[in-house]
Amino acid sequence: MSASVALSVVIPVYNEELNLPELFKRLYPVLDGLGRAYEVIFTNDGSADRSFELLRAQHAARPDVTRVIDFNANYGQHMAIMAAFERVRGAVVVTLDADLQNPPEEIPALLAKIDAGHDSVGGYRISRQDSLFRTYASRLINFVRERTTNIQMTDQGCMLRAYRREIVDAIVRSGAINTFIPALAYSFSGNPAEVGVRHEERHAGVSNYSFYRLIRLNFDLITGFSLAPLQYFTMFAMACSAGSFVLVLILAGRRIFIGPEEGGLFTLFGILFFLISVTMVGIGLIGEYVGRTYQVVRARQRYHVREMLEVRA
Repeated sequence: MSASVALSVVIPVYNEELNLPELFKRLYPVLDGLGRAYEVIFTNDGSADRSFELLRAQHAARPDVTRVIDFNANYGQHMAIMAAFERVRGAVVVTLDADLQNPPEEIPALLAKIDAGHDSVGGYRISRQDSLFRTYASRLINFVRERTTNIQMTDQGCMLRAYRREIVDAIVRSGAINTFIPALAYSFSGNPAEVGVRHEERHAGVSNYSFYRLIRLNFDLITGFSLAPLQYFTMFAMACSAGSFVLVLILAGRRIFIGPEEGGLFTLFGILFFLISVTMVGIGLIGEYVGRTYQVVRARQRYHVREMLEVRA
């Protein structure tokens, strides 16, 4: 494989054995038709099915353009992308999911924006083919992210994106532990752009992102790029404290001028339980930020590569 590559396509893979044959069938003709030197880097993110066997076979069939990183365990989609970013050779890097919901045929549209002078190009899904729950949950998360961070993206959940090499190198140098690739790229980009891309139903299988993992991913995004949650909570806690003080004065006045009232004890208990719940939320929020600091200080290895399939340059 030539050390000088114009395009690197990065694809994380986790239990995608039903989608990989169709992906190979559609991806390589698109890349062959671009007329530029390319490589495809698959990261097998600890798949429990036959995904790695299929990737090994594809590497044997196209060793000149196919590289495979094999993790020993599941480290998550964004860490799989980060591992590939640390090894790319291309001047332009494109990320693509393996489930074919973002068609590889849309890659030329992103490259056209890159060729026009943009250093990062994000795709946003047109006519999403997801369930109503996932669609509206995504809109809600995008709304929260817009209000709490400086990251401006139409569709943060779309992983069909293109970056110039200097943006990818900046992401790698950042050493981020809890990584959210599109947000990191946006923070380093000087001339970002977006382009609408088709969105198809998943070719086979089900999404590997559970509801819990989606919450964790987006919570990492918000807490990793903004202190707004802490600031909002501080203001809310101050308002609760002021309201509680006023309420204590009112209850004390009623006690003095009206006397004991039936039900007053239960009112105080209700107020107490509410304030305790507010305190617990605050402790959890502070713990999230402290935990992120702990992960950075601990400096533990983020992932372990079990095997690397490639032809040395």
